[in-house]
Amino acid sequence: MSSPHVPPQNSVVESLDTRRVSPPSQPAGASATFSELLKRVKAEGLLDFDPRYYIGRLALNALLLAAGFTAFFLLGDSWWQLLVAVWMGLCGTQSAYMFHDAGHKAMFRDKRVATAVGYIHANLINGSSYGWWVNHHNRHHSNPNHLDMDPDIGRRTAIFDLKQYPSRSGVKKFIVRYQSVLFFVLLVLEALKMSKTAIKVIAKGETKRPVLEGALILLRAAIYLTLTFTVLSPLLAVAFIVVQQFSQGLYFGMIFAPNHKGMEVRDGDEETLDWLERQVLTSRNIRPSLLIDFLYGGLNYQVEHHLFPSMAQKNLPRARVLTREYCAERGVPYHEVGFWASYREVAGFLHEVSAPVRRNEVEQTLAQRAA
Repeated sequence: MSSPHVPPQNSVVESLDTRRVSPPSQPAGASATFSELLKRVKAEGLLDFDPRYYIGRLALNALLLAAGFTAFFLLGDSWWQLLVAVWMGLCGTQSAYMFHDAGHKAMFRDKRVATAVGYIHANLINGSSYGWWVNHHNRHHSNPNHLDMDPDIGRRTAIFDLKQYPSRSGVKKFIVRYQSVLFFVLLVLEALKMSKTAIKVIAKGETKRPVLEGALILLRAAIYLTLTFTVLSPLLAVAFIVVQQFSQGLYFGMIFAPNHKGMEVRDGDEETLDWLERQVLTSRNIRPSLLIDFLYGGLNYQVEHHLFPSMAQKNLPRARVLTREYCAERGVPYHEVGFWASYREVAGFLHEVSAPVRRNEVEQTLAQRAA
């Protein structure tokens, strides 16, 4: 029940001015506390483990992979294999959801089982480093969209605030000028970038189990290359690998692109923000449906996932209802849009951030011509 002082339900908004702001001295929804929302979520058992659900998800993921391998062997040396390559790219990202949830301790109570799931789906299936990813992703969750503390912002060529531009050089400056388009084009490289990062951190011994991680990635490479160059002709094998990697990178990148980009970017002291506001104000939901939930692996519930990282995917829809209600009661802006609108917002934000760079380039060109 809401008191007379609580804002009306229409304070749950579906649009938000996405610009960089400093933490306000008296933020909207100052009466909101994460602990109050957490009590409501716990009361419905939404943070309880349900290993049967994840056994089913792992089985489904194995069936998707098995279907891809079956088609691969049945088709043989045929250019129809490029469709199989796309399918296997989709399966790679679906497998990434498995190590994502394992890393968040959402799957099983037994840490050894969850860790095994993580290494199999990250290193063996995707060629990524599970150890590196867990550390990297935990830091992102602690300070999403923070210019200095969020590693997901730091590792991108695109800029999210103009102060990042001076650190770019060469071709990276060109990318920034047209980042509203090139950001999406370059997503095809995401899978390759993850593999490159894995090799670097493992070679430097920067993961907890570098020998295990390296061995799994080498085993994957041996199986991958042996199958493609044995079953397919050399040219088709190269084409298969390129299409599979690019389709996986694009799918992977498109899933993560709308989660935070274009939402509030933070800089400076974060101590004035409650966990609830830190997560809600910087996250964007994509309106759910059966298809969207499957394609996004539950990450379309980005607000709820950030508030409750260890929550099982199947409980996120109900948590969404509770979170929207609570944010409406307390006047905390809650941002949710449709599929296409989410990407339009991201592109618009990237275009706006890089606009001063383009203007400066035009002014310099005109000045040179006048001289």
